[in-house]
Amino acid sequence: MMNAELLKMMIEASHDGIVIAEQEGDENILIYVNPAFQRLTGYSVDDILYQDCRFLQGDDRDQAGLAVIREAIKVHQPCRQIIRNYRKDGSVFWNELSITPVFNDADQLTYYIGIQKDVSVEFEASQRVRELEAEVASLKAQLAQAQGE
Repeated sequence: MMNAELLKMMIEASHDGIVIAEQEGDENILIYVNPAFQRLTGYSVDDILYQDCRFLQGDDRDQAGLAVIREAIKVHQPCRQIIRNYRKDGSVFWNELSITPVFNDADQLTYYIGIQKDVSVEFEASQRVRELEAEVASLKAQLAQAQGE
């Protein structure tokens, strides 16, 4: 079995942000964040620990992905969504967030593990491709209409 020190070293070496949260009522309180999460968000451990993880959304809490995450947390199921988050300096990043509930031996929820990855470049590129596809479709429709007249 893997010892706790080796596991901690592996988590801290990860390029993805990793957080552990305890559920307290309707809040998910961060009790651990790895160095990659700190680099990703610009927040220090002192800024983050014992806060509800929703602070990363700022006032931007009506995102469709957040509704999916809230429902998964409510029913203690894992999920993965891409959501808008905000760094400490206020800049936006697109966060691919995977959340997994952790249960104890009595099958009681104890923690949530969150894996966070900045997918801003990929997300923005896919958005631009969709915009270009829509423009091409519009131009094709205009051409077809002009040829039909």
